Amino acid sequence: MFDRITIIGAGAWGCALANVIARTGRGVTLCARDRTAAELLRSRRESPRLPAIRIDERIAIETNDTDLARQEAILVAVPSQHLREAVRAIASSLAADAPVIACAKGIERGTHQFMTEVIAGSARGAMPGILSGPSFAAEVARGLPAAVTLAMADEGTAAALARALGSPAFRPYHSTDIRGVEIGGAAKNVLAIAAGIVAGRGLGASAAAALVTRGFAELFRFGQAFGARAETLTGLSGLGDLILTCSSAQSRNYSFGIAVGKGHSPKEIGSQLAEGIFTAPVLVEMAKAKGVDMPIASAVADILDGRISVDAAAEQLLTRPFRAEG
Repeated sequence: MFDRITIIGAGAWGCALANVIARTGRGVTLCARDRTAAELLRSRRESPRLPAIRIDERIAIETNDTDLARQEAILVAVPSQHLREAVRAIASSLAADAPVIACAKGIERGTHQFMTEVIAGSARGAMPGILSGPSFAAEVARGLPAAVTLAMADEGTAAALARALGSPAFRPYHSTDIRGVEIGGAAKNVLAIAAGIVAGRGLGASAAAALVTRGFAELFRFGQAFGARAETLTGLSGLGDLILTCSSAQSRNYSFGIAVGKGHSPKEIGSQLAEGIFTAPVLVEMAKAKGVDMPIASAVADILDGRISVDAAAEQLLTRPFRAEG
């Protein structure tokens, strides 16, 4: 089962996942956006997004319009705001009940839909799922150890696909808590921007620890409001991913935050690969609708929108009323 797997999206994460699957001995096809990109990957066996990391020779490289009818599972490794377009493009060629797994971490702007909701609305016969957790593409592609969470509504399918993707160095844990996994992945990107701002402003390690801890409290409150399980939020795709993303410059969101903290305007930096930029305002809107207090996420959204300066946001957070921890 799941011997033929296709990855839509040949960016850093798509190429890393393709290498992971190739090492299991299963058939894997990596789909690039167009013929030119596919031919370049075939000839060089290297992605510009992952320089100096070779794409396994066993990986077939095609374009996104390839026929997927014989593929047993589809992993969609495109940015969250492009997921709907990518899934719509392949919907007509999917096999009935094919698992379609989002590998992006975000919430769609405008619709406020989570990634599996986008898949369900774009490919009616698909079985949506989400793959998320503490993992950097370059490390995974090289075969360094990583553990993630794969969530689907059907536990048996999730377990079978996790086994198919898994190897000694890549450990997917399966879950049926789709929403919890999606919330952890989306919210941590916003908090990583905040952590980067703290680092870029030179506010110190103590401030960074406080930010991550209080940020996790926000993530947890938001998750509970949307029905996520506590064990998911404190697991790999929640707390685990938050710790990783808030502590390394390999994180695009953290690096973006560092630049903001050093005084660069968000528009000047212009990192379209930092998912938290798009997620922040959506997260805050959804939190307000549920009556969830998220001061750190709100501060990030205000900074990104130019409504408040970094220093003013920091002062706002530091002068909040003293209260019991929780």
